[in-house]
This record gives sequence, C-alpha cells and structure tokens, in this order.
Amino acid sequence: MEVNVTRRQFLKLSGAVAATLAVVELGFDEKSAKAKSSEFKIAKIKPTPTICPYCSVGCGILVYATEDDVVYTEGDPDHPINEGTLCSKGTTVRQVYTSEKRITKPMYRAPGSSKWEEVDWEFALDKVTKNIKESRDKAFTHMKDGYPVNRTDNIAYLGGAALDNEECHLLHKFFRAGLGLTYIEHQARI
Repeated sequence: MEVNVTRRQFLKLSGAVAATLAVVELGFDEKSAKAKSSEFKIAKIKPTPTICPYCSVGCGILVYATEDDVVYTEGDPDHPINEGTLCSKGTTVRQVYTSEKRITKPMYRAPGSSKWEEVDWEFALDKVTKNIKESRDKAFTHMKDGYPVNRTDNIAYLGGAALDNEECHLLHKFFRAGLGLTYIEHQARI
C-alpha cells in the first residue's frame, strides 16, 4: 500500500514530533510551572474592567492596579466590541496614569503670562463659569429679523469620544437650550 505524503504534511508532522520530543526531553513540568505562575506581578491582583478613553469604539480594557500604581493593562476578552484585542493607543493606556508629565491639578495661565501655575479646583471652576457667562452675555442674540433665536455664536462645544449616547444627549440639550450654543460638534469618529 502506497502512502502519498505531501511536503506540507511532512513538515507539519515532523514539527509536531520535534516539539513533543523537546518538551519531554527538556523535562517540562506542568505542576512546577503552575506553582511559579503565582509569583507573577498580576497573579494576586483583581482586574478592574473599564473602557478605553481614546476613540468612539469603546473597547474594553482590564486594568490591574495596586493602591498606588497601575501595574498592567490588557484587552478584555469578554468585552463584545474588541474581544480582548486593542489598538496601539489602547495598549498604552497605562501611560495615562503612570506618565511623569501627567497633570493632576488644574493649571492656569494668566493673560499675558508665559508660565502656567497650579490652582485649586474652586478657582478653576469659578474662572470657567465666569468666562462662559461673560462671553455668552456679550454676544447673546434674543431676536434676529423679528424672530426669537436666543443663541450665542461666541462659544463652541466639542464633545469627547469617551461619552456614551445618553451623556451626549444631555450635554447637547444643556448647551443648546441652556446656553444657546449653535456650534456643537462631537469627536466620535475614527
């Protein structure tokens, strides 16, 4: 009986045999490998699922963190969107927390100044609120050509990709009806 073996089948079979012999001859011990795996940094840390902040896709990420450090991040294999895969930006999401250049407090640069200075949150929020109010009041239009318009063209709003539909809906309602903005855009594109 003649057996026809293709070159590809021969290579597959000899590769499988070589791998099996290498594992057996090198003394691979599954129990000791499993015991040593508990020494890995993330073995005792419970992962926290989150969403990638970079674009509008919303990939799932597992973050392994201690009380004072983000140790490791990886794609969430149970997430329906990315199923454990991440793009190059999502893979480096750990740097959002660990970067030495990370700003943790509000920064303010006074008009005419060449340097930024740290300020507290109360000052920063009051400053933003005051600037919005002044700009809105300066250019608010109640009537145009005899029609009520109730709008301002001095302020624009750009939404972020990490917002979900419900947040976007509420923010758009606030900026249109509450402040009278007409220039509203959203960065939900890839």
